[in-house]
Amino acid sequence: MNASKYTVLICSYLEPQHVERIRRVDDRLDVIYEPDLLRLPRYAADHNGDPAFHRTPEQEGRWQGLLARADVLFDFDPTHRADLPDLAPKARWVQSTSAGIGQLVRTYNYDRRMPHTVFTTASGVHARPLAEFVVMAMLMHYKGAARMLDAQRRRHWERYAGTDLESRTLAIVGLGHVGTEIARLCRAMGMTVIGTDLKPVPGAVDRYYEPSRLDAMLAQADVLVLMVPHTPQTEKMIGRKELALLPRGAYFINTARGAVVDEPALIEALQSGHLSGAALDVFAEEPLPLSSPLWEMPNVMVSPHSASTSDGENARITGLFCDNLRRFLNGEPLRNELNTELMY
Repeated sequence: MNASKYTVLICSYLEPQHVERIRRVDDRLDVIYEPDLLRLPRYAADHNGDPAFHRTPEQEGRWQGLLARADVLFDFDPTHRADLPDLAPKARWVQSTSAGIGQLVRTYNYDRRMPHTVFTTASGVHARPLAEFVVMAMLMHYKGAARMLDAQRRRHWERYAGTDLESRTLAIVGLGHVGTEIARLCRAMGMTVIGTDLKPVPGAVDRYYEPSRLDAMLAQADVLVLMVPHTPQTEKMIGRKELALLPRGAYFINTARGAVVDEPALIEALQSGHLSGAALDVFAEEPLPLSSPLWEMPNVMVSPHSASTSDGENARITGLFCDNLRRFLNGEPLRNELNTELMY
């Protein structure tokens, strides 16, 4: 691009202090932020915003005019998923606020319809919140938090013994930013951490298993954590056979995507007692249908796809975006560029 100025359009709500950080990156950036044209967040770092929001015809005209000018988009516009390629023909780069955008890009054919546009993910931004969720879930399960809270509600005093995380074996499927952070925290608590990914991450785990040896890894897992993207290769990668390989009484945690698990098979394993419990942040269908038996299982923690969400998220995403803006202006490779073939 030969233009001396680049128009950056912020497409989801961002706190004013973070907008100012972006504006201070370089004078060559014309950063446009029009919060009155954006969906209001329902909670901290809500990038989709309240779907009840509607622009007036005049506001919609203004917004589409801004999309037409934009060279860079901060986030995918949640109000124009299907027609974004038509409304933002100048966009050469979209910085997502999510790590898992492969399915979104594939669903709307952005890779084909926006062939000159680079898409970057927020990979790494959610590593600490997700890792802390995993630790919380394990501690609640093994220390008997549900039992304590139930006894408190009933004003019932009865001592009992929980158990420890130390010396247990944690198996992680997916050793990206999140998987390696989970491993770091859990190794610090004395757990043995084993893991698999397409390629080894030196020093991340105590033992690495090639994907072809997934079955051998599962057979050793006291706790199984899934942290892989949803791709054709990972869809329902954990099914009835894989769950049966886990030792009886194993604990299951899914912070990846609901589609990577055969959910009916998971429910069967929980109902039979083969699994001692599960912490689930993602599901085959979201919101989780009211008819799902997972809602009423006392050994299951249902999280509304919120394990990664933190009130510090926007600060971290802004830091990543500012670094990528400098790289963009300097003609350097951007961090977290999406491989549209691999979908991550």
